[in-house]
Amino acid sequence: MTATETRTLPIGDAFDRMPFTRRHVLIALALFVAFVIESWEQLALIYVSADLGTAFGLDEGGIGLVLSAVAFGMIPGALIWGPVADRIGRRPACVWSLAAYGVIALASAFAPNVETLVALRVASGLALAGVYTVTFPYFLELLPTRSRGRAAVYLSIGWPIGMLAAIGASVWLGDLGWHVVVIASAVAGLWAFAIRAWVPESPYWLAARGRQDEARAVLRRLGSPDADAVFTVATERAGHPLDLLRGRLRRITVLMLLLNFAFNWGYWGLQTWLPTLLQEKGLSMDASLGFAALSALMMIPGYVSASLLTGRFGRKKVFLVYVVAAALGGLGFATASTMTGLYVGNFVLSFFSLGAWGVWNTWNGEFYPTALRGTGYSWATASQLVATTVAPSAVGMLLAHATGFTATMLVINAFMVVTALLAVPLPETEGRGLE
Repeated sequence: MTATETRTLPIGDAFDRMPFTRRHVLIALALFVAFVIESWEQLALIYVSADLGTAFGLDEGGIGLVLSAVAFGMIPGALIWGPVADRIGRRPACVWSLAAYGVIALASAFAPNVETLVALRVASGLALAGVYTVTFPYFLELLPTRSRGRAAVYLSIGWPIGMLAAIGASVWLGDLGWHVVVIASAVAGLWAFAIRAWVPESPYWLAARGRQDEARAVLRRLGSPDADAVFTVATERAGHPLDLLRGRLRRITVLMLLLNFAFNWGYWGLQTWLPTLLQEKGLSMDASLGFAALSALMMIPGYVSASLLTGRFGRKKVFLVYVVAAALGGLGFATASTMTGLYVGNFVLSFFSLGAWGVWNTWNGEFYPTALRGTGYSWATASQLVATTVAPSAVGMLLAHATGFTATMLVINAFMVVTALLAVPLPETEGRGLE
């Protein structure tokens, strides 16, 4: 291409005619497994909590503290790693985060007392927050525009896969003690090498930092026919966190933070105590784990259906329909008088709530320009994690005060209704290029 033929275009336009290639499949695999690891880490100890409680002599409140420790560490971690990813790049943030998590998780398996265990789990959460925060915005910045919503929702299927892995570990490794489950979590930190080998840096981020040649090189590898252009960006500086509360972004940010809290509270309030709630309905521990595994399986078609629908009807409509349907499923689960009703209600809840999460993970990452995408997603993640930290203890208190299954479930379900109401004013982003 000669100097006279050189074109100038916004970096987002380079993704409009880009095909979905085998390179994208490899990237998706690498980040999919990272999301599986994130799910595993947050869920694995839930299913061996009885052994954990016995080992350290903990009551339900103490177990809830240990289970919440990772999320507690991830809250400041998310707020740190998001701006870091906007400054040093998506790829190094993911790699260093996952590698550090593996080292700290390994140390926590040998904690001599509960205080050390809680401290190390907080530290492992601080480390894991990087890959947890960056995975979705990173993936969005590598995808063709027309495939972005569909592919990113599929990435969310890593969550139930991680949940199934955690349940499987509790069945196959649980007899060996909680230490072995934690060691298995630590080994997953080695996946950082796969991300480093298979996932290139975001062209959006490279162009925003003035690294045009590197951005073009990545775009060629991704198959963009516009890779030889000169790219313009909205801004060449990394955003300041307070920019999220300025101008048109202020309203979006406030709604986004509230929605993330409400949605995650409803989800974690149920998932953390699901085995206990089911045992109150008469199921054995083994039957409760089987119930949870079937619920995780129902999440997968929920994600797939949402992925197929979001490209046709848009993020907003699909999200609202799925959240309302999930709330109705939760109502059926809360008021079920038979075992069949219990299964049907929870399966409807699982199908639609996780389908909605898949859409939200994508939609949430599209509100902000590249200079603020990592920071914006970090605020979203922090809001989710505050709910993740609060919900187990809050539901534990409800159970400790003998509130009962139905009343506890109705409190959890109310947060789903709030989630739908908060989503109504948010803008549609389907088909729009990233800034």
